[in-house]
This record gives sequence, structure tokens and C-alpha cells, in this order.
Amino acid sequence: MVNSISGKTKICALIGDPVEHTVSPAMHNAAFQELGLDYAYIPFRVEPEQLKQAVAGLRALNIIGFNVTIPHKVAVIPLLDSLDPLAKKIGAVNTVVNDNGKLKGYNTDAEGFLRALNEHGFKPNNRKVVVLGAGGASRAVTYVLTQKGASLTILNRQQELNWAQDIAWSIREDFKKEVKVLELGHLPEVLPGTDLLVNATSVGMYPAANKSLVPAKLLVSFPLVFDIVYNPLQTKLLKDAAAAGARTVSGVDMLAWQGALAFEKWTGKKAPVDLMRQTAIKMLEHHED
Repeated sequence: MVNSISGKTKICALIGDPVEHTVSPAMHNAAFQELGLDYAYIPFRVEPEQLKQAVAGLRALNIIGFNVTIPHKVAVIPLLDSLDPLAKKIGAVNTVVNDNGKLKGYNTDAEGFLRALNEHGFKPNNRKVVVLGAGGASRAVTYVLTQKGASLTILNRQQELNWAQDIAWSIREDFKKEVKVLELGHLPEVLPGTDLLVNATSVGMYPAANKSLVPAKLLVSFPLVFDIVYNPLQTKLLKDAAAAGARTVSGVDMLAWQGALAFEKWTGKKAPVDLMRQTAIKMLEHHED
């Protein structure tokens, strides 16, 4: 890719902190190459206090579009010119399109999560779902699950319960549906009868890959477990769930789909999602070696 960059090459980017372990550049650059597009994707580490200057710089450099990851998904919103209605409802942005100097924010995490679920044959309608966490990813996951008719319980750490209450309030306002909000210690009593458990926190992510919020003994006879963490490919939660007989969904599926949806917004072309997923998996497997 690097050898083919010229003055005509369109640049896409990622901003976050940290970005050292991202697989998005490999995923997107493989897709650009596959479709013969003169694009390149570059990650930039941007510390929170530099976010405003970074976004102004991306605009000034006429970057075609960029992804936004931890910890900027909410903080970036006031720096954009407009928001897609879904991103506005969720209150978090992970994809930005630069249209002649006007920056518009989108959330492809929500649809990416749903596409990954659907691939595994799970339809949220009338299903009981427990979501762990109340950050930006949880906002996307809980919104799309409620939109598709799921019955939700959000569990979060005691000191951050107000974040979960904010999500529950937003869902009540938008959907007139009640969402239970409880402290993590209530896990044993809410899991029985649950159809889907989603870890929407970063617990279990490299380098703390041996951690899980869910004791293995609670996963016996559990139907489906989705961990949005994708590095490592098999988190402790997913390993414990599989050992207990549950079906599992890796965060790499959501990663590939949210990336494919961003790719399509930047290029107007259908994304090679399977290639993007396989590229991400290869990078992650190499990282684990």
C-alpha cells in the first residue's frame, strides 16, 4: 500500500488513545487493495487534551473520513458539524465522514453489533438480554437491542451506576420501555433465564486477558455470550462460556462489521466484510504468538 501512495491518494484515519494495538489499518487497507481503490488508512494516537486540535487538523488536511475509538467517542461530538440521527440518539460516534470540510458523525457500532448477532442466528425481539457496562459501546449495543425489541438489564460497577441510569433514561424517553439497572453483584440473580449476555466493557482486553466479570460457574447452560472485546480473539469470558456449553460470538465479528459499514460511507462501495474479518483475525493471531 505505502508504495502506491501519491498526491491523489485519499486518506482515512483512526483517532484514539492508545492505538498501538489496532487492527483497523490492516483491515481497511486490505479492503482498499481488494477493490483497487486509491485510499490509505492511518492510525493516530490522540490524547484527550489534543482532541480539538486533532479534529481541526483532520478537517484542514481534507482527510476523507476517520474512525473514533476509546476514549473519544462522546467527546468528539461537539467538534463535528452534524450527527446522523442514530449517532445523536446513542450519544456516541465511531465514524466521521468529511464532506467538503463538513464533518458528520455516525455510529456504526450499533449496526455492526446487530449484523454480527444476526450472522449467528440471534434475533433480539422478545429476548431477555443482560449487558455488562455503560460506556460508549454499551450505549450503541443497548440502543439497537431495545430498538429490535429486547428486554434489557444493564449491570455496572457501583461507582459508575449513574452512567447506566443515563442509558436507561434515554431508552425510556425514546422507546417508552423500562430498563433494569443493577450493580454487578446482582449477576447471579439476573442471569437465569437470560437469552444473551453481552460484555460491553473492556474487561478481558489485552494485556489483562485473564480477567472476566462473570464467574465461570454462572455460565452453565447459558445460550449465547457475546464479548465485544476482540483482542484477544478468545477472551476468558468466551473460553469459560464455551467450556460451559454456550454458543459464543467474538468481538472481531462486530469489529469487521462496524469497519465495513464505515468503509461503505467513505467509499460508496460495498465492503468485502469477510476479507476484513479474516485480515483482522490474522493480525490478532500474530499478535497472540
